[in-house]
Amino acid sequence: MTNNDILRQLRYALNINDSTMVEIFKLADHDIKQSDLTGLLKKEDEEGFVNCSDDVLGHFLDGLILHKRGRKEIKPGETRKPDSRLTNNTILKKLRIALELKEDNMLGILKLADVDISKSELTALFRKEGHKNYKECGEQFLRKFLKGLSIRYRT
Repeated sequence: MTNNDILRQLRYALNINDSTMVEIFKLADHDIKQSDLTGLLKKEDEEGFVNCSDDVLGHFLDGLILHKRGRKEIKPGETRKPDSRLTNNTILKKLRIALELKEDNMLGILKLADVDISKSELTALFRKEGHKNYKECGEQFLRKFLKGLSIRYRT
């Protein structure tokens, strides 16, 4: 699953129009032109396709958090550490934060996409990499979660 696929599916699932997407990118201090956004939303075989990098998707997800939840006040001496790399686990975590989803909400979304997992299996996806109970989020799992989001927010 490419970053472009994720961006398109989120746009569809959350019913976000182009102007709102541009605003979301701006919230994360990433200026994007309408023409560049259009290229990101095209499929690979379409003319004008622009590959969506991890950095661009990361900015969108950070902007989505700010769009949905607002800015968090930073305490004196505290700095925000940027994500070193964008993994499926990180994408899932950012979506959970942006949409303010609790475990039960996430399990319900997954059930809509015919995924039945336990709470402990779900929490393993949010553990720190290297933790003994950490579990890597697979492509199929993320795809099903995005499908569940579409069902929940579009129907």
